[in-house]
Amino acid sequence: MREFVFALEYDPGANPVADVLDAYPDASVRSLSCHVTADSLWRVDHAAGPPAALEALEEAYEMADYFADCLVTDDCGAECEVQVLDRSSDELVVYTYWDRTDRCTSVPHVALEYLGDGLLFETYREGRRYRWRIVLGDGTPVHDFFDALGDEVGECAGIEVLRLTELDPERPEADPDADESLPTEQRAALRAAVEYGYYETPRRIELGDLAERLEVPRSTLSYRLRRAEAALATAFVDADDAVEALSSSVSR
Repeated sequence: MREFVFALEYDPGANPVADVLDAYPDASVRSLSCHVTADSLWRVDHAAGPPAALEALEEAYEMADYFADCLVTDDCGAECEVQVLDRSSDELVVYTYWDRTDRCTSVPHVALEYLGDGLLFETYREGRRYRWRIVLGDGTPVHDFFDALGDEVGECAGIEVLRLTELDPERPEADPDADESLPTEQRAALRAAVEYGYYETPRRIELGDLAERLEVPRSTLSYRLRRAEAALATAFVDADDAVEALSSSVSR
């Protein structure tokens, strides 16, 4: 088995949920389940964030022209069912179901067509970034799938491959929100943050101003910095543990 991880970056106005998450940086949405057939798609999502963000997310989910994960930006004629399963001051659980029309398509539907059935989907949304993790069998045509997905995404979103790795039961479970390496975009964001004094005390530049200098959305820059920080922190702890283990073995 392998895992294929990639991310979509929605343009403003292309996806109402992404617009809400971009307006509320402290909010996020992760999938609890996601299932697809050739004719339909249904899923359960868990949203977390401040009350105002959850209220706005609930409204976005219930928009008449919004169908979860459908990549068609205008009315595709699908019928969608939305139901709030749980709601508290800082959490929201939403069930969505829609029947596919000839014009509808989605990441899971493209995956079903090119990778076959028996797939496992896991998603995480923050700002305009929508990360997908698909667990699939060995030998499946991932490159064909990704090329086809790029054609379907079109101009509504950017698309970026994060990793394609073998699943190893002996490998310690990683943070699902952290990438295993430091991609070029994260490295560049980190260098710019240091160069412009984002990490100084007091800061010489705020995140929004730094994003303008780099000509990227604020949410995108925030995501890249946090992922880079998480990777560096993990590497530091692992290296520190290795040094301690080596010192202990030498002292015996």
